[in-house]
Amino acid sequence: MTPSAILLVSCPDAKGEVASIADFVYRHGGNILHADEHADADSGLFLMRVEFDPKDFDVDLAQKDLADFRKHFSPIAERFKMNWRLALSSRRPRMIIFVSRYDHCLVDLLYRHQSGELACEIPLIISNHPDNQRIADFYKVPYSVVSITKENKQEAENKIESLIQGYRADFMVLARYMQIFSSDFVNRYPQRIINIHHGFLPAFMGAKPYHQAFERGVKLIGATSHYVTEVLDDGPIIEQDVVRVSHRDTVEDLIRKGRDLEQVVLSRAVRLHVENRILLYGNKTVVF
Repeated sequence: MTPSAILLVSCPDAKGEVASIADFVYRHGGNILHADEHADADSGLFLMRVEFDPKDFDVDLAQKDLADFRKHFSPIAERFKMNWRLALSSRRPRMIIFVSRYDHCLVDLLYRHQSGELACEIPLIISNHPDNQRIADFYKVPYSVVSITKENKQEAENKIESLIQGYRADFMVLARYMQIFSSDFVNRYPQRIINIHHGFLPAFMGAKPYHQAFERGVKLIGATSHYVTEVLDDGPIIEQDVVRVSHRDTVEDLIRKGRDLEQVVLSRAVRLHVENRILLYGNKTVVF
């Protein structure tokens, strides 16, 4: 694929924003490949994703702090009170996977990464159990076991923090990781921890959502991938999907059907994050 630059913008809705961004890219030699926008009437917010070919772009995008781009784009950003960030498709973000004993989401992510579906690096897998070491070995990914108990939770989180820093992770994915991080830990990584919940949020939060769904006799079950916040299962939703169930299905049937959903929904969410297709406002996401 041709390397591209992705500009993500959110600001108060006003006339001229799309034209100003398009003119900026054109004047500096860029060629727009994709442009998507959304105006939220309730909040008065405008959100936009612009992907362009930077081959002939006359602004230096190689600087880590984007100083040259910032200098040229700032007049537009200040005029429209824009929050913005620029990403390059050629840069592969580093993703650490967290897992407990269930391996279906882990295996799916590793397979899709190996097959080229996920344009990221996986430098490490962290688990609170040794069970999935063999899978990590098969895919040649380092595997670190960090046991967590009520008594050592702070010490364990400190060790995990050291691993995240040491492996230079850009974001983390909880692939059925059955531990709850402290608020202090979560708040250090806003919009950088993606979770898969085996339920169709906001219904059936917390533990054993399939059991809850079975008790209510639902006709659909779902899975939800979301960004982690300090409130359990309440972060901005990235991706969801559902499958029909019937009165003939047991709890075990719901769990089996749900696992198929979980791995697909999580992989979709990771891909959307890696491809810089998600913009947040409030507790919502806009996915382009």
